[in-house]
Amino acid sequence: MSHFTRSDQPPQEKQAPPTGDLPQGGPSGPAEHAPDAVATPDAAAAEEKAAPKQKATPDEPTDRDTAPDEPTDRDAIPVASTAGPTPLPDRGWRDRHPALARAAAWTTTALAAALVLVTLLLPNDPNRLTPAEFIRIPVEGIAGAALLLLLPQKARRPAAALAGVVLGLLTLLDLLDIGFIEVLGRGFNVVFDWVLLGDGASFLQDSIGRTGTIGVEVAAVLLVLALLVLPALAVVRLSNLMARHATRAAGTTLVLGTAWVLSAALGLQIAGAPLASRSTSDLVQARMDGVSATLKDERAFAEEAASDPYHHTPGNQLLTALRGKDVIFTFIESYGRSAVQDKLMAPGVDATLAKGTERLRAAGYSARSGWLTSATYGGSSWLGHSTFLSGLWIDNQQRYRTVTAGDHLTLTSAFKRTGAWRTVGIMPGVTKSWPEAKFYGLDHVYDSRELGYKGPKFSWSTMPDQYSLAAFERLEHGKPHNKPLMSEIILTSSHNPWAPLPKTIGWDKVGDGSVYNSIEKAGKRPVDVWQQTDKVRTEYGKSIQYSLNSLISYVEKYGNKNTVLVFLGDHQPVAKVSGDHASRDVPVAIVAHDPDVLKRISDWHWTPSLNPGHKAPVWRMDTFRDRFLKAYGSHPGSATPPATH
Repeated sequence: MSHFTRSDQPPQEKQAPPTGDLPQGGPSGPAEHAPDAVATPDAAAAEEKAAPKQKATPDEPTDRDTAPDEPTDRDAIPVASTAGPTPLPDRGWRDRHPALARAAAWTTTALAAALVLVTLLLPNDPNRLTPAEFIRIPVEGIAGAALLLLLPQKARRPAAALAGVVLGLLTLLDLLDIGFIEVLGRGFNVVFDWVLLGDGASFLQDSIGRTGTIGVEVAAVLLVLALLVLPALAVVRLSNLMARHATRAAGTTLVLGTAWVLSAALGLQIAGAPLASRSTSDLVQARMDGVSATLKDERAFAEEAASDPYHHTPGNQLLTALRGKDVIFTFIESYGRSAVQDKLMAPGVDATLAKGTERLRAAGYSARSGWLTSATYGGSSWLGHSTFLSGLWIDNQQRYRTVTAGDHLTLTSAFKRTGAWRTVGIMPGVTKSWPEAKFYGLDHVYDSRELGYKGPKFSWSTMPDQYSLAAFERLEHGKPHNKPLMSEIILTSSHNPWAPLPKTIGWDKVGDGSVYNSIEKAGKRPVDVWQQTDKVRTEYGKSIQYSLNSLISYVEKYGNKNTVLVFLGDHQPVAKVSGDHASRDVPVAIVAHDPDVLKRISDWHWTPSLNPGHKAPVWRMDTFRDRFLKAYGSHPGSATPPATH
């Protein structure tokens, strides 16, 4: 473009310059204009030669996302014809610091490429988070680059932004998988696991307080926004760069595609990982298959739950061998195989079980124990509870909702159906209404609001186990009844994060729980315990010892000749405690004063102790209900309605 001022007049006619746009002279007024001050073609050429425009080299990335044929800001600015060379408009720090601008452009482009590569290659398993995973060739990146090169400019940018958002969403799901595997030993299910995020927030608030939880939630929201925005910006930037250098980009894409095909054909690997990666495609396919399988499983499980051999068994034909007994089902939070067999935690827990066996034997009780494989791991205790009591394998939230919405017979509702027991629940972990009480057949549930506790919380646990048992004695077991009791008790002191921990005190000192204020203040903080794995595991072991001691001591003091105790763990602790490849086995034991109670399970071949040992039988947790019902006199019923009581 010429540096002449645009005019509608023919170029041969001279015009007087407008005085308003001329530079001011001295105090005498406007400066006079000599004839040589008028711009001429030769003068313009001289200006052009004297002050050449600075242009980026063809290979240099720039922050201006424009194609070669797009007009630039410099071309659109008319330059007034004035005396002397006219300086080009200042485009900011890029013109003042061209070397720094080039470095920033290259750095931004490199970061964009790295971000896209990481999102394409990020594994969803924490055990695969190794450097080798990120130095592979992603086929999805090659295919995406080829597609963007073929699209016209108007379609290219929206497609690039959409691709970036999709990559961000897939990365978010990968991170959820990693978190769920670390805590629950399984990946994130996109159909029914969203509700667990709310439970996680509640756990955080109970563990680190409201302020810390708000900080975590804000950080999580910012991370989600970053995952949605940054990959989109990165893909758009890379697509613009490819458009400006289409020939070179096409050649690079072809070379990488050829390398991927050869690597896949030859099976080349880097540190055990295939060089030719299709991990993103595989994960997408796996998620689609998972959604389809989940929907099919929901229908199949509904049919399974509706088919129950004991559904129509009359109450007078259920649990006939336990009539007159006070039966207590107790779940100990996170009490798993690791507690009794891990080298660091087992010595203390095993000693507690050995002493407990002797203490109970001295009080006239006998015990048998075995192993059950839980349907859950690291958390979601209600899945373990419902699996054990219903005789159905309930390993996800949808199955739990399905079964609790129906009338499938549970061990606890079987006692209620007989009409021979009063059925109660002691639920210190329940802090609001719990409609599932009807499904479990409980006449009354004492939640955290009804147990009368006036002491402090111990992290997540609303009250110490010893207090829960003392409240059970005060509210139900110690009172006269015209029927024996069937009780379901949840002990929560061994719940993650295992700090601070309560201590066993005299039963006459428990009172309303205010005695625990000084114990809680003297305890350890979760943030201090969780700094080292060994500390976490040590405190976990101590929490199990406390829960076991509380339960054993309760039976010693308040049990009688009609007491039958069934206690077990609901699941293994998180992987940080139990290890990356731990089983899902939990101990289960039956304690009774009447020898006939244990004779009925002699064919179970359980260990005659509270500690199952390595050779004790291992059953799936969902098989326990039918075995228990059969052992104690129940028989599958005919298709006739159950007896009414």
